[in-house]
Amino acid sequence: MRNPFRYFKTSPEIIRLAVMMYVRFPLSLRQVEDLLHERGIDICHETVRIWWNRFGPMFASEIRKKRIAAHRNWTQSRWHLDEVFVRINGETYYLWRAVDHEGEVLEAYVTKQRDRKAALRFLRKAIKRYGHPEAIVTDRLQSYRAAMKVIGIAEREETGRWLNNRAENSHQPFRRREWAMVKFRSAKSLQKFTSIHSSVHNHFNQERHLYRRENFKLDRSTALAEWRRLAV
Repeated sequence: MRNPFRYFKTSPEIIRLAVMMYVRFPLSLRQVEDLLHERGIDICHETVRIWWNRFGPMFASEIRKKRIAAHRNWTQSRWHLDEVFVRINGETYYLWRAVDHEGEVLEAYVTKQRDRKAALRFLRKAIKRYGHPEAIVTDRLQSYRAAMKVIGIAEREETGRWLNNRAENSHQPFRRREWAMVKFRSAKSLQKFTSIHSSVHNHFNQERHLYRRENFKLDRSTALAEWRRLAV
């Protein structure tokens, strides 16, 4: 494997740090530039843009490959599906999201419509990567049921009040990033960023409120060490 950093004078450690700060936290390009400057790293915000465009998909792909294998070995998977609207240049787009039983984002997909055809593309894309789930929780949108009838898994759908809170809460990190980025300019850039953001958020999301701080600190250090080994 060729070294992906071979044409860059900056060290890979700084590039990984800049990409992590921009994707993981609700920061603008200029805020990342200022934070790095405080640490003695003098770069332009456009350099941060080039780095995350170049290396963001690469880092996200490596994280996703490891997690896909783990999900395929899970025999009793339960998905939560939800969609949220996003305004781009005055037009409404829909961001579909599949979340597992632990709150990890499996798939994020952008479409112009919210009909059966869009739901079918979204479901097929998720199932191709992660396999068939045992149960699918939805918010009663008829497009889901129509799409699941085509696939042949309509009997696995579950609906009910508060059952889909896990999927609805998964939109919050994205909304914070959307506000920091002052919205998106195109559906293509939205799709690219949500795919990268979902993988990075999954990697560092430790759900610290669920277990002891000693274990949380250990898992946080492990996640950071794995991040520093990406694309090596």
